[in-house]
Amino acid sequence: MNMLIFIMAGLLVHCVFLASIFDIYFTSPLVHGMTPQLTPLPPPAKRLVLFVADGLRADTLYEIDDNGTPRAPYLRNIIEYKGSWGVSHTHVPTESRPGHVALIAGFYEDVSAVAKGWKENPVEFDSVFNESKYTWSWGSPDILPMFAKGASGDHVYTYCYTAEKEDFGAQDATKLDTWVFDHVKNFFQAAGSNQTLFSKVNEEKVVLFLHLLGIDTNGHAHRPNSREYKDNIRKVDDGINDIVSMLEDFYGNDGKTAFILTSDHGMTDWGSHGAGHPSETLTPLIAWGAGVNYPQKVASQFFEDTFLKEWKLENWKRLDVNQADIAPLMASLIGVPFPLNSVGILPLDYLNNSAHFKAESMFTNAVQILEQFKVKMTQKKETTLSFLFVPFHSQMLWRTDVTTLHCHHNLSGVCMPRLRLLSDTEQMNILRKARSYIHQEKYHEAVSLCKTLISLALEGLSYYHTYDRLFLGISVVMGFVGWTSYVILLIVKTHTSLTRSTQDNKASTVLLLYGFAATGVLIAFFLLIQTCPWTYYIYCLLPVPIWYAVVKEFRVIQDLVSLLLVFPLGQSIGFLGAGALGIEILVFSFFYRSTLTVGLIAFAVWPLITRLWAQAKVTTLSWTLLCLLLAMFPLMPVVGREPNISLVTVAGLVILLISSFSLASLCKSRNKYVPKKDLTILLFQMLNIALSTYVVNSTHNSLHHKQGLPVINQIISWTILASSLFVPLLSPTFFFQRLLSILLSLMSPYLLLSTGYEALFPLVLSGLMFAWIYMEKEALQHYGDSLKTKLAVLNFSCSTDITQFRQLHLDDIRRSFFFVFFIMTAFFGTGNIASVNSFDPASVYCFLTVFNPFIMGSLLVWKIVIPFVLVSCAFEAVQVTTQLSSKSLFLLVLVISDIMALHFFFLVKDYGSWLDIGTSISHYVLVMVFTIFIMLLSGLAQLLTTKRIELWGRTKRHSM
Repeated sequence: MNMLIFIMAGLLVHCVFLASIFDIYFTSPLVHGMTPQLTPLPPPAKRLVLFVADGLRADTLYEIDDNGTPRAPYLRNIIEYKGSWGVSHTHVPTESRPGHVALIAGFYEDVSAVAKGWKENPVEFDSVFNESKYTWSWGSPDILPMFAKGASGDHVYTYCYTAEKEDFGAQDATKLDTWVFDHVKNFFQAAGSNQTLFSKVNEEKVVLFLHLLGIDTNGHAHRPNSREYKDNIRKVDDGINDIVSMLEDFYGNDGKTAFILTSDHGMTDWGSHGAGHPSETLTPLIAWGAGVNYPQKVASQFFEDTFLKEWKLENWKRLDVNQADIAPLMASLIGVPFPLNSVGILPLDYLNNSAHFKAESMFTNAVQILEQFKVKMTQKKETTLSFLFVPFHSQMLWRTDVTTLHCHHNLSGVCMPRLRLLSDTEQMNILRKARSYIHQEKYHEAVSLCKTLISLALEGLSYYHTYDRLFLGISVVMGFVGWTSYVILLIVKTHTSLTRSTQDNKASTVLLLYGFAATGVLIAFFLLIQTCPWTYYIYCLLPVPIWYAVVKEFRVIQDLVSLLLVFPLGQSIGFLGAGALGIEILVFSFFYRSTLTVGLIAFAVWPLITRLWAQAKVTTLSWTLLCLLLAMFPLMPVVGREPNISLVTVAGLVILLISSFSLASLCKSRNKYVPKKDLTILLFQMLNIALSTYVVNSTHNSLHHKQGLPVINQIISWTILASSLFVPLLSPTFFFQRLLSILLSLMSPYLLLSTGYEALFPLVLSGLMFAWIYMEKEALQHYGDSLKTKLAVLNFSCSTDITQFRQLHLDDIRRSFFFVFFIMTAFFGTGNIASVNSFDPASVYCFLTVFNPFIMGSLLVWKIVIPFVLVSCAFEAVQVTTQLSSKSLFLLVLVISDIMALHFFFLVKDYGSWLDIGTSISHYVLVMVFTIFIMLLSGLAQLLTTKRIELWGRTKRHSM
């Protein structure tokens, strides 16, 4: 198979594997066709004011300052004297869009929604705003239009500042919140003199939404533990105090206004969010006003965390909720229908109302969620063959004082578990029983029964939502195993001498083709009659051609099996054990970065074990020292560290020193003539390094003094970035000249994207890569397989001479493992962690400070990729020095990566803590992205090392 075709096929297959995780575990929960459900009793409030402090952590709001005073005195006063409080537990992904959807619509978007944009709705959904009579909102253009465009009619009004105001380098990000507070005040001032507007704001079922982005912006720019972040909280506290006073005056203290303060997500210590760390998922919730319970004093209360003592709130009852529970709470307070897609459970402890109202509200909540269950069940039943459909059953404990429906008791009268079928009859029986309890004024029993029904309906929703999980999972695993098997067979067939070359039987090949084609048609027909989504066709049909390619190589399989049968059993077990141990070490590094340190120490002693040190003492010493030096980086602090621009400056000076020595070495070389253009390119790269070092210091100094990002710095940064991949192609393709050129060109943007010790990492990594190239040359000579050619005269452009290629040996598996290990080190060694929020927003401030998630994300990805490129280029050199085709070692690397990916596929879960869920998603996504990157980097490394552009004349080929 042509290498390009193979890479394209591999990319397609791996993209499918990556996307599959979202279809299997995290598809959209939305269903349509339900009818709105409204509590029949009058609500306690006519209007609701929702304050969402974007990016506000619960601990930072509730904790006491060092001087013993509350950080938000007004809100603290609310907690102690006027309202109810607790912690709202958000879900992954902890981003602004999914967080606001959960708050206002009551459901959790699938994880992939974070990539669908912040301003538009990829799907239609109902919300509290949509159900309201009027909603006025003020704040960010990234959030407000989402709910206005999703609303039916023209009753949701938005007032947004411009996107340019969301500047992380701004002099004062609190101006975003001040803008909101000022515009709300001006709005009500205008309403006092505008009769039409006055009548609208005095209607019932009105929502006022204040989106406060300043805290999130300051958190990204300065981190949550900064003075700026905490000062912003105080200003928000003052602003809320002013707004509440103004509204009470405007409405004449009518006692019909309910207030809620919360946040869409928290933030890590290093100023990012998106995953499931408690700092991201724990947000504050404070409610007060009409219909809200007053503070409840308690002697003691138990929570798994120790926050109550830290916050000095042990004696005020803490009422925790899930983030989606806030939507039904808001709907209940102002008397609008619960959002149709809400899965929130009304937190009754927050309500200050009659037992009758609570029972009716809970009944409405139960019916609303049950409606979704019925629609979901109907949809799944209609798209599944009747003999294959398995209805939902639940194993629950039922209390005899609530209901005796289908309940089994043992001799002691304790209710025993039993499989429950939530059929239409069963639903009606439970609803009838609950309504009967309400008529009999047995409100407590009615509430308990409704909560049980809600739990059943939510369990059933989850069951039908994940109905196809096993089926899809098996399809993807078959594709994974088939692909990995095919790559192994391809290695054995084309890059080893383990098989005999024989002609394929054309008749059996044609029969095999027809057999697999028929299988594909049957699968497609099976999916068609069940009206499955188009993605199901991809997951289920992909294994067919893959396994056809595997089975087609049955002669290779026969030869391989025959060889394994005669191979000594002890050695076979030893090799398999060593391979499994190596892959487990790589997997373990995702959980514990220090595993890489252990691995690098083992690498350091590798030459001593293999006795390579005897023939190359200097090279071995360099390898050992650099391995030990690189082993320090995985032990360094993760991305939450404080910026240290001095270390970036040191890195810039060191690379300038190295390039100066290289320049002097080239100029003094007597064996060859060095063209002036080559010296010019090297001087230009040195100038870029110097400029990068200056720009980093200048930019961070400017931002520290709150003077913003200088325009000239921004222009220089983007110019250096644009030239970083082009300039190496102008340098000679001799081994060390080209590798040095690649290092210098990539170090310039890397310095611009660095904030601390990670700037030193590529230097140490590159040093080790140079040592690795020499060590592999020595290892090959040690086994008598290498031509004694000096590395200094080797040329990348001559590496395509296939007559010098050799077959794979067992030691080549070790070389491939080294490469994958170095790729892992390239990621984790720079302070990253195995999480999708593993980034420091301050890294991009030399390029832009105005919030732009896609450009910022692209820059951060490029920062991660740069060390990968350095390792890939070194691997390209290793392949040339060891006389291997780039395809052979690349295939070995692919096998190792795919086995890791399959390992993490089985570790993905959607249950347990959100930290565990987020971590499992992050691990799988990262290892799949690594695999895809390795395939792309193989081509990029070949381009960077073998191609040369002649600006001053035609392209020349250098001879060895």
